[in-house]
Amino acid sequence: MTTPNEAPKKRQLPTVYTLLFIIIALMAALTWVLPAGKYNYVTAKTQQPVAAAAVADYSGDERLLPVPGSYTELPSQPQGVFEVLKAPIQGFHKAADVALFVLIIGGFLAVTMQSGALDAGVGAIVRAFAGRERLLIPVLIALFALGGSTFGMAEETVAFWALIVPVMMAAGFDRMVAAGIILLGSGVGVLASTVNPFATGIASGFAGIPIGEGIGLRVIQWLLLVIFASWFVMRYAKQVQQDKSRSVLADIVYDDEFSQMKSSNLAFSGKQKLTMLVFFGTFLLMIYAVVPWSDLGIDLLPTFGWWFDELSTLFFSASILIAIINRMPESNYVATFLNGARDLIGVALVVAVARGIYVVMEQGVIIDTILHWAEGLVTGLSSSVFILMAYLVHIILSFFIPSTSGLATVSMPLMGPLADFSGISRDLVITAYQSASGWINLFAPTAAHLVAGLALARIPYDRFVRWVLPFIIGVALITMGVLVAGTLLPG
Repeated sequence: MTTPNEAPKKRQLPTVYTLLFIIIALMAALTWVLPAGKYNYVTAKTQQPVAAAAVADYSGDERLLPVPGSYTELPSQPQGVFEVLKAPIQGFHKAADVALFVLIIGGFLAVTMQSGALDAGVGAIVRAFAGRERLLIPVLIALFALGGSTFGMAEETVAFWALIVPVMMAAGFDRMVAAGIILLGSGVGVLASTVNPFATGIASGFAGIPIGEGIGLRVIQWLLLVIFASWFVMRYAKQVQQDKSRSVLADIVYDDEFSQMKSSNLAFSGKQKLTMLVFFGTFLLMIYAVVPWSDLGIDLLPTFGWWFDELSTLFFSASILIAIINRMPESNYVATFLNGARDLIGVALVVAVARGIYVVMEQGVIIDTILHWAEGLVTGLSSSVFILMAYLVHIILSFFIPSTSGLATVSMPLMGPLADFSGISRDLVITAYQSASGWINLFAPTAAHLVAGLALARIPYDRFVRWVLPFIIGVALITMGVLVAGTLLPG
């Protein structure tokens, strides 16, 4: 009971783990209500038929495609409390390669950040554009977008506010320009992920396709959004430079460390340049290694066909190479790598718990039942209408499952086959999923890097949202246009 002098307690939303457990329980409850059933399937390459009753025993290495209209009911397999509690454990077994990859990425990023090469590199670029800071805006936006697209750069951006805010203010701009560079740059990069292991990689794994499928359309999306973000921020920067009263922060008087700070004078040493060469080279090699060149009709380039085991080995090896370049003591390297991996244990566990949803549905034999119901909904819809529905559905799901990896694990096993029914490629559904999740994180107050950066620069959240609203609307329109265009492409 609350007394008159007591402030009412603030209700907190449950964590993503609790939400996923609730979904597991709901799926288990559905196994008691929905009939069990399976489609007949065919193998993706050889088109060998697999009967509904034999799908569970299939041990081949080809992806199975459901045959529309072949749904058959099977004996019911209801899931109880014990199966609900066991589902995340089994989910971890099924997602072990993805979870390990996430942990190794965390160690790789920590070792790179420990070298100071990223900070020094940005400082060197800033100094090179002294007096021409407005031209620096598209360069920095493109760099942040590249980081977002390749390794999901988000929380890492918090370290760059202290470098960029003073430079933008010294150039006659305001703090919102720095916010636009950092948040919109990295944000559109994550939205238009090309090989982001936390979005594209995990989603591709659970959709059963190589990470490189659909990369061409995503590169086009990335370019369009980087150009739009650069125009949006540069236009505002010019207005502020010409008339300070046009700043959305004009009425706020600042007296903090950023008011006196100068741009970073960190030297960009030879070993730091080599570090960044290895850092970006690792991602370039990953891009090359996962693209199915032979499937694209390009026979001059060898197709590696790398997947999570090879990619984990690549990033682990690169972390060792970066440690050697920076003469990092063995004990320091191990501690840094483990700390970085520990920071991403939460992401790895989200993947496992989310995969548990699929485990319960799979063991309860209701996945195809749900697909059968959804098949009726999408039958007759044009490809463009279906992909726009997929985009909007993922926007809604992103509110309930803010974790990109968790959302991918939940949605892709279902959305992938639905794409087959609608006659579009699974990679386009992945583009819709990551575009929706990335769009939400451009402005959501649950995005930790966003609220942390704004708090660091002392920019009120409501001012940022009002300023960025036209951009958010524009991004949604561009994204929907890209998705519809994707349905018109061959293949």
